[in-house]
Amino acid sequence: MAHPLTDKMTQQMAQQQESGLLRQRHELNAATHQPTAFIDFSHNDYLGLANASELADALYQGALTYGVGSKASPLVSGYGQAHAMLEQKLCEMTGHQAGMLFCSGFSANSALMKTLFSSTDTVIADKLVHASIIDGIQDSGAKLLRYLHNDIDSAARLLTKHPNSVLVTESVFSMDGDCAPISDLSALCRQHNSLIIVDDAHGFGVLSAKRLTAADADIQVVTFGKALGCQGAAILASQQVIDFLVANARHYIYSTALSPANAYLAFSALKLIEQQPERLMQLNDNITLFRRLAEQAGIGLTESNTAIQPIIIGDNISTMTVAESLAQKGFKVGAIRSPTVPQGSARLRITLNAKHTSAQICQLVAELALLLIDQPIENQ
Repeated sequence: MAHPLTDKMTQQMAQQQESGLLRQRHELNAATHQPTAFIDFSHNDYLGLANASELADALYQGALTYGVGSKASPLVSGYGQAHAMLEQKLCEMTGHQAGMLFCSGFSANSALMKTLFSSTDTVIADKLVHASIIDGIQDSGAKLLRYLHNDIDSAARLLTKHPNSVLVTESVFSMDGDCAPISDLSALCRQHNSLIIVDDAHGFGVLSAKRLTAADADIQVVTFGKALGCQGAAILASQQVIDFLVANARHYIYSTALSPANAYLAFSALKLIEQQPERLMQLNDNITLFRRLAEQAGIGLTESNTAIQPIIIGDNISTMTVAESLAQKGFKVGAIRSPTVPQGSARLRITLNAKHTSAQICQLVAELALLLIDQPIENQ
């Protein structure tokens, strides 16, 4: 006899399949000894570091010097020299007093929100902040208010009604690719005696105009799985905030620490992006090329000038159809559907990186133009 839980899973997955929302894993092509058999425009390795030989060597040296595993939580015996070096380097780059490491950006955001806030706090968040932020705030019991996406006036109205609160935003929004008006939001928060927290996951290491620092954000979350091409995350803040989180964050207290080899790897990646600025220059050139070619081909684009270039299709099924057609042509792109994005705004999430060639970008735009000629594209 089937268990009720089994029946529930079967029914829910059937509904997801029918509506084009079923998520499944796809194994990478190991036979080619390459990350993928496709020309990949779907990942977040913006500077092309995930397969850099310098970082492969750093991972090996880090494992030999500091060990493969941290063996315990940071508060037991899992916090070592490699972790401290990485935290210090991050603080030097951003101006924050202290930092603490996590195994993922999701756990960092969740730990921060759940530990910092309680039912007595009011948190004002951009409408499009990451799911990990929303989950963490809701778990904390804090009062959550949302302002219109990147809308200074909307944020100002809420801050005026709720001074001494905390505002949360992202630097670069992961599904839209647009940048938050950090300077204006930061000034607004100071005016209302409120703190500002910035999830800098998709901006750290790639925002060429201005690197986010302690002057912009009271608390900054950075991840290592995007521009740094490796794994892990960090919360950067004042010494008081970090000491409080170390003493109270259950994610940190009860989890095995980030591998020391991975900590040394991220430390090496930070040095590499400083030593090789040409990677960021090439990324920016690729973004400019893609947007110019897409506009010439009549492909509707958003206002994003970052590596994240969404093309709004609309409905989930059509978005999956276009993505699958591109896959048949040898291109892998993200097909982002509701509820990750609002219903009716399903999209191709095209991400550019420093390793893409001009020829690959030209080929992608040509295929997109052919596939989208009969698709209703909605401009934002």
